[in-house]
Amino acid sequence: MARVTPPLPGPEWSARPSVAASGSQSEPPRWAGAVYKRRLAAGGWPVGGAMAGGVFTRVAGLSGALAVGLGAYGAHGFRRSDRDDYLKELFETANKYHFLHSLALLGVPLCRKPLLAGSLLTSGMVMFCGAFYYQAVTGDPVFTKAAPFGGTILIVGWAAMAL
Repeated sequence: MARVTPPLPGPEWSARPSVAASGSQSEPPRWAGAVYKRRLAAGGWPVGGAMAGGVFTRVAGLSGALAVGLGAYGAHGFRRSDRDDYLKELFETANKYHFLHSLALLGVPLCRKPLLAGSLLTSGMVMFCGAFYYQAVTGDPVFTKAAPFGGTILIVGWAAMAL
C-alpha cells in the first residue's frame, strides 16, 4: 500500500509517494535519511557525481601517501651546498602544495561538481608540484614554465569547489 510522505521544507523538496517494501530504485527505502530523500526529490544524483567523488577520495589517499614519501625523500635526500639550498626550498614548496591539495581532494565529493573540481585540482597539482619536484631533483628547469599554468588551474579548481 502506498503512502504519501509529508512535504519537506525548502523549494527543492517535494512530497513523493513512497512504497517501503517495493524495492524500486526510484523510491527511497524506509531507512533513507533526509539527504538521500532530498537528492531524489531534486531529480536524483548527478550523473557521475557519486562515482567521481569516490574516485577522488582514492586519488587523495594515493596523493597523500606520495606526498609523505616525497617529503621524507626531501628531508633526507639533499646534500649541503648553496645550489642545493635553493633546490631544497623549491622541493619543500612543491611538497607543501602537494599535501594541501591532497587534503583538498577529500572535499571534492561534497561539492556540486565533483568531476570538474577534482579534475582541475588533480591536473593543477601535477603541473604545479610536478614541475617543481622535477627541477628540485634534477636541477633542470625545463618544466618550470608549466608551474604558473598549474597554479592557475589550482585556483580555478578551488573556485569550482565553491560553485
